[in-house]
Amino acid sequence: RQILIVGAQGAIGRATALAAAARGASVVLLGRRVAPLEKLYDEIEAAGGAQPALYPMNLEGATPADYAELGERLLEGCGRLDGVVYAAGRLHGLTPIEQFEPEEWLRTLQINVHAPFLMLQALAPALRASADARVLFLLDDAERATRAYWGAYGVSQAALRALIGITGKEWSDGPAVVAGVHLAPVASAFRRKVYVGESADGLAPPARYAELLTWLLAQLPRAQAGQVVDATQWMER
Repeated sequence: RQILIVGAQGAIGRATALAAAARGASVVLLGRRVAPLEKLYDEIEAAGGAQPALYPMNLEGATPADYAELGERLLEGCGRLDGVVYAAGRLHGLTPIEQFEPEEWLRTLQINVHAPFLMLQALAPALRASADARVLFLLDDAERATRAYWGAYGVSQAALRALIGITGKEWSDGPAVVAGVHLAPVASAFRRKVYVGESADGLAPPARYAELLTWLLAQLPRAQAGQVVDATQWMER
């Protein structure tokens, strides 16, 4: 299977790329920093996985034309896309609305909302070329992310959930099964931006969720389109 990992340099993206490659998938590693992607590339090859592809891309500054080029190059180079894991995101920290820097607000919405929308549009032809494709977006806890001081991140989480629901319904018989995956707290640098000094004890390691995500890429029922999968419940099955 041909799998695109967006945010492959992050904790969950990296773990998912390794897990998917270990199960025989050909992975495309997309991220803004080349060095971590190259290191992950070497790890996958050293473990005996299929040669991955690297696609450096800065989601913050990418234009609609850049996304269109991504879709065209993936369709040309891979022939199809069987799955996408969107593990990219931006969280500046907890800030009151009246003190939130406008530039940071726009930057957060660009990566957390606009990029997913542009990517869905651009990747539709490659996903349609697959017999059974799935697109998974990672989500935070809805109640926590909409508390006071969560600012642009909280707003973007609500918007992303709406985008997943709308696209999932529109694509119920279309290019791919689109769904969200609500993860329990994960030990990562992303989480430490809010929970500074938090002990990693009791937090799930990224590899644990990578196992679930690779399973969902292959097995998530079409009836789940547009819905949010609770990772904690699914992993107990």
